[in-house]
Amino acid sequence: MLQVLAAGYVSCMNGIQIPTILPNVVHTAVLLIKIAVPIGLVIFGMMDLGKAVMASKEDEIKKAQQLFIKRIIAAVLVFFVVSIVQLTFSVLNSSDTEDELKAGGINNCIDCFLNGSKKCSAK
Repeated sequence: MLQVLAAGYVSCMNGIQIPTILPNVVHTAVLLIKIAVPIGLVIFGMMDLGKAVMASKEDEIKKAQQLFIKRIIAAVLVFFVVSIVQLTFSVLNSSDTEDELKAGGINNCIDCFLNGSKKCSAK
């Protein structure tokens, strides 16, 4: 089983060999964060506002609305920070020369982790 996991390697930072499973796991985690944050926001917001409406108390409804707004702000920040980091390293990686891409520079390595091993220079 270990041979299956470590079947391919990715060259990062001029000679360091990393198994392709590691960038794929990190990419999957980043993708799950981008999907789970908005879904969690909707679910928890519906639950909080539903509880407050069922209680029929004006102050609880206002507290639930304030909490929902804070969660929206946090979700937007998380989503856009991840997207901005991905965009930044994609732009930096596209500005690398062909030799730097083949050598597996730091920009290529970070882009590989953020976008999966399909973007990597595999060895």
